[in-house]
Amino acid sequence: MKTIKGPAIFLAQFVGDALPFDNLAHLAGWAARLGYKGIQVPADPRLIDLEQAASSQTYCDDLLGVAADEGVVITELATHLQGQLVAVHPAYDVLFDGFAAPQVRGNPAARTQWAMQQMKWAAKASQRLGLTAHVTFSGALAWPYVYPWPQRPAGLIETAFDELARRWTPILDAFDEAGVDVCYELHPGEDLHDGVTFERFLSVVKDHARANILFDPSHYVLQQLDYLAFIDIYHERIKCFHVKDAEFRPDGRQGVYGGYSGWLERAGRFRSLGDGQVDFKAIFSKMAQYDYPGWAVLEWECALKHPEDGAREGAAFIAQHIIRVAERAFDDFADSGANAGQLKRVLGL
Repeated sequence: MKTIKGPAIFLAQFVGDALPFDNLAHLAGWAARLGYKGIQVPADPRLIDLEQAASSQTYCDDLLGVAADEGVVITELATHLQGQLVAVHPAYDVLFDGFAAPQVRGNPAARTQWAMQQMKWAAKASQRLGLTAHVTFSGALAWPYVYPWPQRPAGLIETAFDELARRWTPILDAFDEAGVDVCYELHPGEDLHDGVTFERFLSVVKDHARANILFDPSHYVLQQLDYLAFIDIYHERIKCFHVKDAEFRPDGRQGVYGGYSGWLERAGRFRSLGDGQVDFKAIFSKMAQYDYPGWAVLEWECALKHPEDGAREGAAFIAQHIIRVAERAFDDFADSGANAGQLKRVLGL
């Protein structure tokens, strides 16, 4: 049995211009002082140059040294924005163009190729950093049709997922060559947003061994999906874990869809750890039961609480929930020590 590693923190929501959030060294030191042992690093050019990391072991060793000098390790790299741009429906071209490099904006085909290259660099960078898992989004071609009105034409979803597989298979192959798992954050707005869509994707990428899951229960609360049963079903594919809380409080005026409200007014909201409805004791128990091999990583998103308070409270919250697994069965003291012959006698054989 394995004890979950942690606590760690995803840095994406904290990167900024002011100290101590302005570079990797300062962020690493800040996280360590809060009690974190690891940092999940977004592929933000202020923190890492993916192309250089893919080509230079010296550069990667320097990044690892920066983290180590501050008392933390790098747990995973994350490419949510680049993964999003692997597949973008035309309805979202304008809104997502800002995620891409300036030279490919306004050119969807070039933007897709840029994103795919970024992902391949992320595979090699992860390998050079000694990492075994990577966090990303799948992107989406079918999301505008998530609700079947107007009626979806026959074959529309199949065509979308076939194209998703065409784009992602060479990326998954690159990660396989690097020995790194791709962990999709199953998220509304992505074509991979629940178990059914993940299974559909697996079928078109031929059960690719590197196609795996980042488990984030907050997204399942907002979808009203059973997140504990999800672990039972998909635990063999869960290779990353975002510890993020949420709540769902529907009323007579709104439910899952939220009525276009902002986050503060929605029935479903993300919350800081311990302020929402997620049963983390049960989740950490499930993860321990199934020998989850990775890190417990705080992703802070909350409609109410200040991020620095959420980060400070999150380190202790995760540390308190990590189960140090037993090295032997609790009833070993009562072992009868029966030999093979005695076992047969017990059974009347």
